[in-house]
Amino acid sequence: MLIKIKRIYDRASDDDGYRVLVDQLWPRGLKKEDARIDRWVTEIAPTQELRKWYNHDPEKWPEFKRRYFDELDEHTEFINEFVKTIKERNVTFLFSSKELKLNNAVALKEYIEKKSKT
Repeated sequence: MLIKIKRIYDRASDDDGYRVLVDQLWPRGLKKEDARIDRWVTEIAPTQELRKWYNHDPEKWPEFKRRYFDELDEHTEFINEFVKTIKERNVTFLFSSKELKLNNAVALKEYIEKKSKT
């Protein structure tokens, strides 16, 4: 199975599998009934402090990931749940940022994939 990354504003597709919003804040301009999510897990989103500090500054990306991974280490119950889920079916992490490559969903995917190999 695999983890996909997708903007919440992009059209849902059947191969998305289990759709999980991984942002702390609800996406602007999107009605909950239109989101087609299976779960919204704010506990594994970066803290507000970390999100504001990072502010999608590419130079801060390595440090953002390090700090975010430290935060994720505090949520082993959710991490273990996702490791189990991705072994059973496809999962799509949904995010709202306009930044497609350096965002929390990308970092979370990397973190979960490392954990699933151990």
